[in-house]
Amino acid sequence: MTPKDISGLIARVALGDRAAFDLLYQSTSAKLFGVLLRLLNDRAEAEDALQEVYVRIWQRADRYSASGASAMSWLIAIARNHGIDRLRARKDGHQDISQMPELEDKDPTPEMNAMASSERVQIDICLDELDSNRAQAVRGAYLEGYSYQELADQNKVPLNTMRTWLRRSLAKLRECLDNA
Repeated sequence: MTPKDISGLIARVALGDRAAFDLLYQSTSAKLFGVLLRLLNDRAEAEDALQEVYVRIWQRADRYSASGASAMSWLIAIARNHGIDRLRARKDGHQDISQMPELEDKDPTPEMNAMASSERVQIDICLDELDSNRAQAVRGAYLEGYSYQELADQNKVPLNTMRTWLRRSLAKLRECLDNA
């Protein structure tokens, strides 16, 4: 499905078209599930979060502007933001399963298998072109769910400097991936 098709589906969803919503879900849920699974590192929680993300998409489809970011980027941003919200809620009282080694599964997860794909390899190549501290900040913000303030504190830089690092790093990544 092309980005233009996805954008059209979002426009139809904004009008309350359930068939378009079903098709949008079928076309994009695997990608959004991968984003959530990578962030949350828990399959059941990622499945729950995915359903909540699609509720948000249904409710907010009218806010999507085809002249702005790509449709898939808009959907991924919703999923990523929801995943980060869940991570922050988890930090406030829930114990992470990785802190319980007797329950930790040593088998490769679907996420680990997906990382072996060529897309992941290309992202890693592009991240390696960044300065190491900038690449680590991008990974922290977009893969591990750290806030900008947490990253600024870790790197001992002002918050606005961290925002600039991330904005410029993402621009370089986008350029690198476009040229790949």
